[in-house]
Amino acid sequence: MGKFSTFADKVTSWLKEYLNVSEDLLPQPDIEESIRSGVVFKGSQLLTLVFAIGVASVGLNANSIPVIIGAMLISPLMGPIIGMGLAIGIEDFELLKKGLLNIGLAVLGSLLASALYFTVSPQFEESSQLLARTTPSFYDILIALFGGAAGILSIAVKNKGQVLPGVAIATSLMPPLCTAGYGIATMQADFFFGALYLFFTNMIFIMFATWAGVKLMRLKKVETGVSTRYHKVKLILYAAVTFTIGMSAFLSFRMFSKRIFTVKASEFVEQQMVFPNTQVLNYKVLFQNGKRIIDVNLIGAELPKDSLQLAMMNKLDSCGLAGTVLNIRQGVTVGNNSGVTDHADFAQFFNDLQIKLTDSREEVDSLKRVINEGDGKQSMEILKEIRVLFPTVRNIAVSKMYLGSTEGNESIDTVNVAFISSSGQMGTSEEKKLKEYLEVRLDRSDVHLMVNPSGFPW
Repeated sequence: MGKFSTFADKVTSWLKEYLNVSEDLLPQPDIEESIRSGVVFKGSQLLTLVFAIGVASVGLNANSIPVIIGAMLISPLMGPIIGMGLAIGIEDFELLKKGLLNIGLAVLGSLLASALYFTVSPQFEESSQLLARTTPSFYDILIALFGGAAGILSIAVKNKGQVLPGVAIATSLMPPLCTAGYGIATMQADFFFGALYLFFTNMIFIMFATWAGVKLMRLKKVETGVSTRYHKVKLILYAAVTFTIGMSAFLSFRMFSKRIFTVKASEFVEQQMVFPNTQVLNYKVLFQNGKRIIDVNLIGAELPKDSLQLAMMNKLDSCGLAGTVLNIRQGVTVGNNSGVTDHADFAQFFNDLQIKLTDSREEVDSLKRVINEGDGKQSMEILKEIRVLFPTVRNIAVSKMYLGSTEGNESIDTVNVAFISSSGQMGTSEEKKLKEYLEVRLDRSDVHLMVNPSGFPW
């Protein structure tokens, strides 16, 4: 036990030595000056914010990740948030007021500017980058927390490196605000509230990480003599952190539940809804008013509706999808004029089918050309060889012919025939050798020879 305790003490001492940043810290006035200078938006910082809003809005509109990353790097929104964290840590309430005022104006300006952009934007689509900022999760809390910790540390130490640009990209403050502006422009509450919640989640945990960093670095407090105000501010911060963690955990649970259900629903349709003469045209997985829904469109032979529904509902239970609403629509039936239930879906289906048919035809034509070219080259080589092996042969034509009967037998067979033009009569043994040669050389079984056929167009 004594040896283990000694080893643990050595490890602890080693960790303290290598993780100690006190020797690398800047003086407190330098740290405060660096943070305070970025709290207030005016002059160049205000213009930079305006430009960042424009870049982020265009990037989201064009679904361009590099442009969005550029907006994150340009945006000065980190300044007031880190300033508020410092203000709470050193109990400087005047700095806290400035930070709140400036971040409020920045949020309001970003929402109005992005909403105006998306109102007049020629492209009005919900890109993947917009959608990605409407579903905050517990991971966003961790990103903001670690990013904020890295941010305050990089400001407070002498060896800063290139940390702040990475923090700006990771924490993603500007794109959620522009997405919320898109929600205002399109009157979509999900976009507005989801993106705005993501922004405030990032803001609160960057601020919390900054406050924790200030406490760990033991920066001196501003002497105000009002301790009750500080306690109230701390309670508000704790309440905001607790609420955000709880809400993010709930949203993450709901998001994972939806993903699991979507995977199970896809597996159910692809593995269980398999029929001999009927196929699944398409299917959709929906979430409406707390209900989980699978919409399936079938094409092909019509199946008994009640029996099909009952069988599939039983399979839903066995696949862990109990309580799911299953809507099955049979649009096109074989041998029946029952019509189509979803014209757009079937129009798309037949359009895709036509494209596949065209591609198949082109592929067949290409293969035919290759085969014909190959046969032509092979025929030229055979002619050279025949001229040496069978001197009496002057011309040769090889063909695969289709053989049918007029006696009522509908079966069709194929026959390999070689038409030979010879300068003289070929003996039986010579014809046999030529036949065997052609079968081997052309890789065709049972070649029939026609020597000097009358009327053949040589």
